[in-house]
Amino acid sequence: MKSDIRSQKSEVRNRKPEVGSQNLFSVLCLLSSVFCLLAMLLGNAGCESASGGPGITGSATKTDDDFKKLSVYSLYAPAKINIMPLTEFINTDNVRQISIKPYVSLLDSFGSQIKSPGIFRFEIFQRALRSAKPKGKRVDIWEDIDLTDPAANNEYWRDFLRAYEFDLPFEPDVNQSYILQVTCLCPNGRRLSAEFALKLTR
Repeated sequence: MKSDIRSQKSEVRNRKPEVGSQNLFSVLCLLSSVFCLLAMLLGNAGCESASGGPGITGSATKTDDDFKKLSVYSLYAPAKINIMPLTEFINTDNVRQISIKPYVSLLDSFGSQIKSPGIFRFEIFQRALRSAKPKGKRVDIWEDIDLTDPAANNEYWRDFLRAYEFDLPFEPDVNQSYILQVTCLCPNGRRLSAEFALKLTR
């Protein structure tokens, strides 16, 4: 009888390691399942961002679209300044003083005359005839004319010419040739410039 009890106890002792190993195996299986699940979730999240979902690529695409829209509008911004042939010296009531009437047009990238805000700067130089560098010493510079304000811009604008008309008081020397330089400082930081030859004859 005692021998039977001892044999049963020994069998129980021998079975305990088997139960422990089974529990360990179950835990390892559970951990591997969790890791597989996490890997799948991370993989799906990466694919969603790469395909233009709510990830970084999606916001970058929206930014690119905004830049494309702005580049289209930039084609209609001033790209060139032109001094029209109507520009000339005009006699005034003052015997010595003569006024310069510059007519200035702004052109977009398509060559169309446009109305645009800007700051206009006028300078006049002596013109050296038969010279490789005709623009000589600067004779005068006028105060900048700010046309960024809509009311001021409209005051100088001549719609029938699609150009701006200015009036610059000046005291020229007789039979002297000059070069009038006009510079427009655009709101986008662009600087446009043009020159025009003038000569006063009496």
